[in-house]
Amino acid sequence: MTTQLLFPAEPTPLAPVAGEARAYPVHRIFCVGRNYADHAKEMGFEVDREAPWYFTKPANALVISGATIAYPPETNNFHYEMELVIAIGAPAFRVSLADAPKAIFGYACGLDMTRRDLQIAAREKSRPWDLGKAFEQSAVMAAITPAAQTPALGPQRIRLAVNDAVKQDARLSDLVWSAPEIVSHLSRFYHLKPGDLIFTGTPAGVGPVRPGDVLRGEIDGLAPVVVTIGAPD
Repeated sequence: MTTQLLFPAEPTPLAPVAGEARAYPVHRIFCVGRNYADHAKEMGFEVDREAPWYFTKPANALVISGATIAYPPETNNFHYEMELVIAIGAPAFRVSLADAPKAIFGYACGLDMTRRDLQIAAREKSRPWDLGKAFEQSAVMAAITPAAQTPALGPQRIRLAVNDAVKQDARLSDLVWSAPEIVSHLSRFYHLKPGDLIFTGTPAGVGPVRPGDVLRGEIDGLAPVVVTIGAPD
């Protein structure tokens, strides 16, 4: 008997690849928490240097650069977080630090959009952050640049401007946990596979946005991410 769907299945979210007609099908979105010391400090915490830690977003939270996203419901404190995104391109399970780069397809500029008031309220009650982090249109991303076309990560600037006013400005060398360290560590807990994205954390300078604001995030050598904040949903 042929199985019939109760309702149409959502299409797989696709991320563009710089310079290619092919797209990158997105499977999962992982996010690293407090991976810049100055950002941890501005949020009132010290960096946990024992190991990276994570939260997730649904794949259908993905929005491609150039879009307008609605100001989300049930928040009065909608924040940007500019981040380097890792795109996994090969299966990785319990990979060593030395082998971790082999699993990386490429890198992209991304925005981890956050309902900060809901995140903080959950954090204060020791509850999960889902309402603050894992919602529609909360993972904005530019085209992926293949790793083979990306210089060794470290000195590149990562910055974000809101309406042309620079709000975040740091270097990838400021990451507490590097891209290979994150991939190696996360692969101890998950069978990473092509289609998995990892948002690697944000520098200091996060802040609120309002309808009409235009955000532009840049990392040297990667396609910029641009998004406009629309009217409330």
